[in-house]
Amino acid sequence: MATEDKNRATAAAILPLVGGAANVGSIAHCMTRLRLGLHDRSLVDDEALKALPAVMGVVEDETYQIVLGPGTVARVTPEFERLVAEAAPTPGNAPTASASADDLAAEGAAIKARQKARNATPFKLFLRKIANIFVPLIPALIGCGIIAGLNGLLVNLGWLAAVTPALAAMASGFMALIAVFVGYNTAKEFGGTPILGGAVAAIIVFPGVANIDAFGQTLSPGQGGVLGALGAAVLAVYVEKWCRRWVPEALDVLVTPTLTVLISGLVTIFGLMYVAGEISSAIGTFADWLLSNGGASAGFVLGGLFLPLVMLGLHQALIPIHTTLIEQQGYTVLLPILAMAGAGQVGAAMAVYFRLPRNESIRRTIRSALPAGLLGVGEPLIYGVSLPLGRPFVTACVGGAFGGGFVGLFHQLGDTVGSTAIGPSGWALFPLVDGNHGLGTTIAIYGAGLLVGYVAGFLATYFFGFSKDLPTEFNVSQDPAPSTVAATGGPHPSPHTTSPGDPDGTDPGSPEKTPAGV
Repeated sequence: MATEDKNRATAAAILPLVGGAANVGSIAHCMTRLRLGLHDRSLVDDEALKALPAVMGVVEDETYQIVLGPGTVARVTPEFERLVAEAAPTPGNAPTASASADDLAAEGAAIKARQKARNATPFKLFLRKIANIFVPLIPALIGCGIIAGLNGLLVNLGWLAAVTPALAAMASGFMALIAVFVGYNTAKEFGGTPILGGAVAAIIVFPGVANIDAFGQTLSPGQGGVLGALGAAVLAVYVEKWCRRWVPEALDVLVTPTLTVLISGLVTIFGLMYVAGEISSAIGTFADWLLSNGGASAGFVLGGLFLPLVMLGLHQALIPIHTTLIEQQGYTVLLPILAMAGAGQVGAAMAVYFRLPRNESIRRTIRSALPAGLLGVGEPLIYGVSLPLGRPFVTACVGGAFGGGFVGLFHQLGDTVGSTAIGPSGWALFPLVDGNHGLGTTIAIYGAGLLVGYVAGFLATYFFGFSKDLPTEFNVSQDPAPSTVAATGGPHPSPHTTSPGDPDGTDPGSPEKTPAGV
């Protein structure tokens, strides 16, 4: 009961600061964020929102996004929806802004604004659509992934033999039908009828396709996987839209769904399944080849470049690749390497903490954001500390590169480390790690990789992350006046400025929480 009261109190605190119930047009949430469609953005009190204890940051994108963190957002969102439904429409009553942000926060906000403009290109908007298809699937991937890990542990130990078949069914059932869910979400995202997208995608996993020959070979159920489902559903949307335009209204209810399933289904069976299957196989083969031959160097590059990819919004292209690898191999070998970028960020933040002992404002920011960073939510550290300071962002990438290189080296030596789901990162990824050797070995390699990322990010930032003048400029007390602290319930809210988008992120509709969780 106390938890419910806390969640409702958080929702009640947020509502007036976004302009009241009448200013809220839509409500949704992803892994870490409450996403609001607002009628009037000017009614939002950003600074007061950032000062709320439960709010880790805000993101201004196509929707207004409030970062609450994994777990919390799923509990606060229903309470927020209830309050909006109950509240009388009272737009325009948002309180005035509290304390203004300092120079560091202003720089972070400027970076955020520039990045939002950069990420509005047609290609990145397309990637955002693709990410929006897969993000709703992440909770099921996580839950089934953890059950699969538990089942594997019980099987290896020889315990509860009567229960493990049931656990295997729970873990595998969703993955057996994931193509259907991808087809449903694809049609929904591209403006078609969702159930028709799911119906066409269901052809891919139907056992009866094993009796059909295409391109000189017999098809197999699931061939083409999520990529085939995505292509089939997109085709179904275009066929459906064509039918809506040309079929007489009196016949639409009969003819349109029939032609949609028939035309797109035939193309799927005799074309897309084979082509998507070849692409999916090539993705798995290339990922294995890259890490088996590139090893440390491949991991170094992937771990070092992931944060810039998040900045550019390009990390969203990795989400279908992760899902394809999980579908094929049971885990994605790329995510644990990319997760090292978050470890580098944590190490860099700790170095900033020790290099600026007199700046209690920045140190307080780091103390409050560090637990989230350890769990893979790195936005408050990125946009509140390292990126505005400049060099620490680069040295954080160096830390991620060394962590990724460490994990990649072990893959080259024959010890594969993968993740059975996308979304979590940092310490939160431990329950989902899997590999080709024992669970203890896999966890040890991943944990050691995080440690390498922390240490490398710390050392690179401590010794090379500051220009000659930066410590002099920032290593001074920047505490707000007592009246400001009293008004906001804490220091200035600058540490909570975040980027547009969640990898995760994966997020995926924006550069966040990326499915690598930084």
